[in-house]
Amino acid sequence: MSQEDDRFGSRANAGALAGDDHDLWRGAMEAAGDVAYRWDLGRDTLDWAGGTFQLFGLEPAEMPRSIEGVEPLLNIEDQPRRLAALAEIMETDSRGDFDCEYRVRDTRGDFHWVHDRGGLLRDPAGRPVAMLGSLRRITERKRGQARLEFLANFDELTGHFNKIRLRDALEQALAVALRQDRPGAFLVVSLDGLERISAALGHETSDEVMLAAGHRLESCLRAVDVIGRLGDNRFGAIIEGCGTRDAKIASERILARIQGEPVDTASGKLNVSGSCGIVIFPDHARTSFDVMTKAETALLAARNSDRDAAQVYELSEDQRISDRQAFMIGEEVKAALRENRMLLAFQPVVSAQDRSIRFFEGLLRMRTAEGEIVPAAGFITIVERLGLTRAIDRHVLDLALATLESTETISIAVNISGFTAADRSWLRALVARLRSRPEIAQRLIVEITETAALHDIEETARFVSVIRGLGCRVALDDFGAGFTTFRHLKSLSVDIVKLDGSFVRSIATSTENQLFVRNLLALTQAFKLETVAECVEDPEEAAFLEAEGLDFLQGYHIGRPELSPDWRDPGYPLRLTKDQSAQRFAVHSGLRVASSGSQETG
Repeated sequence: MSQEDDRFGSRANAGALAGDDHDLWRGAMEAAGDVAYRWDLGRDTLDWAGGTFQLFGLEPAEMPRSIEGVEPLLNIEDQPRRLAALAEIMETDSRGDFDCEYRVRDTRGDFHWVHDRGGLLRDPAGRPVAMLGSLRRITERKRGQARLEFLANFDELTGHFNKIRLRDALEQALAVALRQDRPGAFLVVSLDGLERISAALGHETSDEVMLAAGHRLESCLRAVDVIGRLGDNRFGAIIEGCGTRDAKIASERILARIQGEPVDTASGKLNVSGSCGIVIFPDHARTSFDVMTKAETALLAARNSDRDAAQVYELSEDQRISDRQAFMIGEEVKAALRENRMLLAFQPVVSAQDRSIRFFEGLLRMRTAEGEIVPAAGFITIVERLGLTRAIDRHVLDLALATLESTETISIAVNISGFTAADRSWLRALVARLRSRPEIAQRLIVEITETAALHDIEETARFVSVIRGLGCRVALDDFGAGFTTFRHLKSLSVDIVKLDGSFVRSIATSTENQLFVRNLLALTQAFKLETVAECVEDPEEAAFLEAEGLDFLQGYHIGRPELSPDWRDPGYPLRLTKDQSAQRFAVHSGLRVASSGSQETG
């Protein structure tokens, strides 16, 4: 008997279980609600046991005795997938298990999802002679998955696209507009005073108003137009093939419909008004990020206007100059990505107690076509405006992992943007690269800014959980800027916090900064988190932070970023003395520092 036969038991291969074993097996299957079957391939006969009544409404003796008889019980839409799985396992050289999910129908006509798992029994020549399997009902799990998929794309209250899905739709509309050389419009519609309604009458009432406004907005647009919810009181709408004149007409129709009659709520009839910001693309914006940002600018102008509740975004001459400069920088960044001119400079992070190097932060640099090295501060704002953040963060990840793979003695921290913290493709790339590489994962630290983390605490917590599950550590950057609470830290479960540089500068003489840092330290120590002080620029700051109990120090006093560190130098993976720390990294490979002379924070 082969090992595969033995997995199902020699007695099962013989076709029966004896006595008490058979009763025990049948009882266990029925108690679990599972259904077991044996399919004799030569005779095309089926034997059933277990909870067939719970699943199909039929006793085992009433179940079909052939595959042909089973087919009417299966959902026709799932049949191709099931038949493909069967065909794969029936191949002569296949040694895999049958594993498929599909829907079955009971005697009432209701469908249930089942997970069908089984395996083949083969004769001595390797030919399949029978198949043993079990069906387990997974309807609730499928419903949960469907709900998660819905929430990943749609707003739970209104059923319209959520912000992420709306941005994806906007990217597609922009591509169409550029390809077909015809304009489109993006509208941001805001309900005025919704915060006051929520405060006075409760969230349920404000939700009723938002839901009614969504229906009214939808009634004013075409079926091909796309609607999404952008925030607590705002909708976004994409109207393709729409110029300025038509966009204004659409906005007037929408606002008139929203405020045309009171909204019926459980708290009574409520009058609602709105404002609208309009951007025409691709004339005024060529990325989804830029479109949404400029639409918000137009919305603010509409709210502040005494003349109209809808405003179209228009460029001033200064804005035109700024956009041209941004476009040129954006093209340089794209070229640098294509030509591998985006680099990492590595800045040491040392123990506050003995100055031994514990890890390095990889700081982004761009080498221009002329060979000049530009720090991230010179282009990162433009990158965000042009929607290139995800591409940059993916490149940074590739650079960091390549360095970790080539150098086994170091750990590296990389900072990612708030956009990437909600980017499933970046997370999938990280999982794919590190799932089976724990020796690499344990040397990678992913930094997320505190303000980005607090923007969507639940989404960030899930993001952190996946990263830590791979074996990586997670650092909360710019700690103190977002006023993190005990509850936030508990939810995020990070490993390291990096104190915002604004609280570190002049800490040796600033009593306010000293008090703030001590309070923040009390918070981190309560959760047994490691702490890093950024922007340490002189020995007095380093000495104070060491005395206060900070774990690690980072800054120009400790060491400047280097493009090509000599990892073989024992000073890197081992230790720097306190006297050496300010000197060892004094030369920084010609990096251009920000004009203010102050250091970077990541």
